[in-house]
Amino acid sequence: MDCHWVDRCQAYHAVERQHGVPHLSAAPDFTPDQPRIHVQVLDLPAGGVGVEWDVRSCGSFLAEPDRWRLLRPDLPVPG
Repeated sequence: MDCHWVDRCQAYHAVERQHGVPHLSAAPDFTPDQPRIHVQVLDLPAGGVGVEWDVRSCGSFLAEPDRWRLLRPDLPVPG
């Protein structure tokens, strides 16, 4: 969320796709170095199963605090 590349990142784009949320970019052009995506299987009410996807780390991370919020000021930051 606080990465300079978040809107251009192909790894973040893949996580957005898994979450079924609108993409920050329709055609991300930045290939990150060694992204680590954490996938967690969750038990849901009534016996269902959910999956949570998150980019946890990346060799290309370049800090830019509030980058995501600047790109989507009208939406809450995903948790």
